Amino acid sequence: MIHRVMGGAGREVYHVARASTTTHRRLRDRVTAIAVATIGVDLVCSVLVFFLERDARVTQIKTFGNALFWTSAQLLTVSSNFTNPVSTGGRALDLFLELWAITVIATLTGAVGSFLNKRAEEMDSGQ
Repeated sequence: MIHRVMGGAGREVYHVARASTTTHRRLRDRVTAIAVATIGVDLVCSVLVFFLERDARVTQIKTFGNALFWTSAQLLTVSSNFTNPVSTGGRALDLFLELWAITVIATLTGAVGSFLNKRAEEMDSGQ
């Protein structure tokens, strides 16, 4: 039973990557757009937090690598064990990143839910 389920899931992932149907293409396009936008936000916010925090006395964000690590950790976990920004701009950026991450999760959940619903309809109709 588990092999059958995993095999079906694997086939669906393959069909999404290949955009085998309109439904698969829509999910692939949505996931791709979210990923590209998030990478862009990560890079832009890394530059911003670097310039906002690098001269602050008690910050640990002194290099671009630290800024990229912190920003990526914020987007991936909605928190960071590394440090908290100390500048007002850095704190505002932190809130923006948390809002972005929560919005991305909600958007991905909606996209996958929509995909699963549409695929169930297609499978029921024999497509």
